[in-house]
Parts: sequence; C-alpha cells; structure tokens
Amino acid sequence: MIRALYRTQDGVFHSDLPPERFVEALRDERGLLWVDFVGTPPDTDAPILLDTFGFHPLAVDDALQETHTPKVDDWESFLYIVLLAVDFDGESVEMNTLELDVFLGKNFMVTHHDQTISAVERVWTSCQRNERHLKSGADHLLYAVADELVAQFMPVVDNVDEAIDQIEDAVFDRPEPTTLAQIFKLKRVAIDLRRIISPLREVLNKLARDDYPMIDARDRVYFRDVYDHLVRLYDINEGLRDLIGGTLDTYLSVINNNMNDVMKRLTAITTLFMPISFLAGFFGMNFFQPAVPLNIWTGLPAFVLTLGVMLLTPTLILIWMRRNKWL
Repeated sequence: MIRALYRTQDGVFHSDLPPERFVEALRDERGLLWVDFVGTPPDTDAPILLDTFGFHPLAVDDALQETHTPKVDDWESFLYIVLLAVDFDGESVEMNTLELDVFLGKNFMVTHHDQTISAVERVWTSCQRNERHLKSGADHLLYAVADELVAQFMPVVDNVDEAIDQIEDAVFDRPEPTTLAQIFKLKRVAIDLRRIISPLREVLNKLARDDYPMIDARDRVYFRDVYDHLVRLYDINEGLRDLIGGTLDTYLSVINNNMNDVMKRLTAITTLFMPISFLAGFFGMNFFQPAVPLNIWTGLPAFVLTLGVMLLTPTLILIWMRRNKWL
C-alpha cells in the first residue's frame, strides 16, 4: 500500500494524493509531502524512489533489500535514516523488531516498512485529523514519528519489570524448569533491547547535534528530548539485565539448596535403616550350627526383643541427628 499526505504552501490539505502528483508536490518547496510505503513489493517501490524522488540507488537498495541497525546516512540532498520499533507479547515474552526506513528532505518525508508499525499509524492518524502537524516541516514530522517509536519501549520495559517480579516470587515458592525458561526469555529480551536502544540513541544524538540542512536548528531540541528518553531507557534496561542475572543466580541457589535438602533426607533414611539391615542380615545368616538346641532364639520373646531393638535403634539415631542439627 502506498499512501500520501500533502499540505501545500497555501495550507490546502490532501489526504489521498496519487503517485502521479508526487513530482508536482515536490516542486512546492514550502509544502510538505509524506509518502508511506507499507508492505509493497520492491518492484513497485523502486521506480518511485529512484525516478520520482531521485534517491541514490545504494540508499534505495538499503531500504528495499537489506536489514540494518539504526543509522543516519547524509546524501546531501536527503537523509537516509533507519529506525527500529518493537512489538512485545507479554504472555509469551516474545519481542519482534520492526525496521522503519526514512528518507528526509527539506519538504518531504518518505517512510518504508514491511509491516504495520503502530507508532507510524498514530502519527498518520494525527496528521489526518489535524493538518497543523504538517505545518511545522518535515523535520518536526520525523521527530513525531521518532518520539512515538521510542514511547513504545517504555511498556516493554514495564512488562519485563513486572515479569521479573513474578518470576522472583515463583523462584522462592516453587521453582520449576519452566521458570528457568522464562528467565532466559527475559534475558534475551533485555539483550535485544540493548542491541536496539544503543545504536538508536546514537542516531538521535546525531540528529540533535550534527548540522544537517534538512533539520532546522530550532527543532534539534526536540530530537535532544527523544535522545534523553533513550538514555534513560538504556539505564533502566541495564538495571533490568542486572535483576535478571540476579534472578538466575537466585534460581540456581534455590535449586542447589533443594537438592542438598533432598540428599540430606535420603542420607538420613539410609542411616536410619542401616542398623535394621545389619540386624536382619546378622540374624538371618545360616552358616552357624549351634552345638546345643537354641529354641529360645526362635520363640516369641526373641522375636519381640529383636523387633524392639530394630525400632529403638533408628529412633535413637534420629534423636541424635536432631540434637546435632543435621536435620
């Protein structure tokens, strides 16, 4: 799908500008054209990007064929910017990364993405409801999209923080193999967030501090604000990574302690039954041949006495273990 918003220098707003009129809109130096490519095939996008807008073939190839980390390329007449958005599923603890390619000029902005990005949709809807968002220029429109993209990271961080609290409770209550799987999923999410936020922070730093003709000096403060949000997100994510590492260490410690308790109980059971086994084995041996009749050993009193010794011996051992705090 190819869609376009266009505001002329006279303030006339067009929400359904066809591709045939893109050249006419680009000639309006004081107007603003925003073209959004959503999931369209490269064969359809390439002629418009190359012929209509005149973008460099390498930049077009980067946008249509390759996947990149966040970056800024200055092509003199336009900026090629790669931004990343996130889509987080709290139930399955899975996070998907969505790439947004942006071509920024003095009077236009072109966005390209293979999947629908909620941040872009929100800005697009806002521009349709109130065209004044297009009045501030292409650089301010880029700021609005970047700000919405960064705002999507905060719910992810909050969900990860909440999931860590739940896993910490599960670790102490009843640790299971699924708990370990959840910990590693959260660890992967934290690593992915760091991999995204770190280069994205550098992109916003460049937009806020470097001298680009497409970005008005008065609008750099807006990009600096988004940069500050990313710095804060990066610090929060580093704290979450430490929490996840601590949760993993706690899980392993709890499992080892439980294993020690199990081994202690098994050792106690073995120790308790050891004298019984000895007595039963000793009196059950049949290679002794008495010289005189020993019928007394096969009578009821001998049986009761032997049974009492068997019960009393482990009881005394159990009391001795408890006094020594082995159990």
